[in-house]
Amino acid sequence: MRILRTRAALLVPVVLTAAVLCTVAVVALGRGVPAAVHYIGHDKVTEVMSKGGAIVSDPGLIVLAQRRQAGPVEYHDQNNHVFIFVDGEATLVVGGTMVDAKRTAPNQMRAPSVQGGTTYHVSKGDVITIPAKTPHWFKEVPTKTVAYYAVNIESE
Repeated sequence: MRILRTRAALLVPVVLTAAVLCTVAVVALGRGVPAAVHYIGHDKVTEVMSKGGAIVSDPGLIVLAQRRQAGPVEYHDQNNHVFIFVDGEATLVVGGTMVDAKRTAPNQMRAPSVQGGTTYHVSKGDVITIPAKTPHWFKEVPTKTVAYYAVNIESE
């Protein structure tokens, strides 16, 4: 019995050390935080903004320069968004119930419309946050396109 207690007493620090090392490894891999320093000059940002795409891609963090028209409702299982609008204007509907939703990729769905939700008129200088699992829809874009930075932070 005494030997078992001694072994258990020795095992506890080993298990705790392993748990701490696993936690440090997960934090070091960076889910939702930059894994490195990224500098993207304005010429490159302008180029990417003209066609849309990623300007930063890290594990759990993507920053997009987007220019888009009205389109389908989007829903992401794990992506949390921060949209920073830099040009144009749009009617953005957030929340509600997707109509005829279809899974288009493992962690996302699309739909032609949404019932309910909150409607926002967004334009240059506006910022909006959209948590994962929240439908969002650029319903109307009267300026033909709306330009924004999308900071996408992946959740578990």
